[in-house]
Amino acid sequence: MSTKNINHVEFLVKSSIVAAIYAALTMLLPFSYLGVQFRIAEILVLLVFIDKRYIYGLTLGCLIANLGSPLGPVDVIFGTLATLIALLLISKTKNLFVATLWPAVVNGIIIGLLLYYLLDLPFFLSAAQVFFGEFVVVTLIGYFLFKRILRDRKLVEIISFR
Repeated sequence: MSTKNINHVEFLVKSSIVAAIYAALTMLLPFSYLGVQFRIAEILVLLVFIDKRYIYGLTLGCLIANLGSPLGPVDVIFGTLATLIALLLISKTKNLFVATLWPAVVNGIIIGLLLYYLLDLPFFLSAAQVFFGEFVVVTLIGYFLFKRILRDRKLVEIISFR
């Protein structure tokens, strides 16, 4: 097998594993949807800080996870779009702490709007609740976890695509 083929296989395997973990964690935990959501799987979005090619697997994982959303197809489209936007912003960010804030800001606004339009919930309260859940998971937990990961060169090498 050529090096090029090995790289493609590695990409497909790692992307599939990340998509499956994201989807499973989100769908199995009851506090992953609606207003105050704590999607533990969102910590995985910081993989994009290490290698932007994780955007594909994480977007797919989010799309699959949103199939279980009580908001239905609208969340599949707009919730996945919110995650994709946050992932693209993370991939352009050089500071880990700043990168952890994108999911809270983007999801807070987009999911807050969805809850406002679909469920007639107050926008600012809904946006603040989503922001809070993302902030707790990605910034308060994910930041320290990835700060530790980034100090381990061998682990970063394993996580990164070749």
